[in-house]
Amino acid sequence: MQAGRLNRRCVIQQPVTAEDELGQPIPGWVDVATVWGDIRMRSGLESIKAGAPVSVVAASIRIRYRAGVTAGMRMVHNLQAYEIKAVMPDVSGREFLDLACEVVN
Repeated sequence: MQAGRLNRRCVIQQPVTAEDELGQPIPGWVDVATVWGDIRMRSGLESIKAGAPVSVVAASIRIRYRAGVTAGMRMVHNLQAYEIKAVMPDVSGREFLDLACEVVN
């Protein structure tokens, strides 16, 4: 794997739920790791849902191989969040993970 292509500093986050003083759940995110990644925008789609325009942008993020990254986590780069939809590991060489993501608005 060429390190020069991994030129974006990203933070992997996982969802957590805390409770406020009334016992109500507060959803949030906690940092898992900071990694270098290669972000590529794959496609975009705009549609109308419930009378409002909705934009969906698909992205692919490649990072060095690491265990524990799952769908449902997210990547954050420059205050832009990418929801991880699927994790596709390089099972033969264990060099990288390709993450199929959607941009979160």
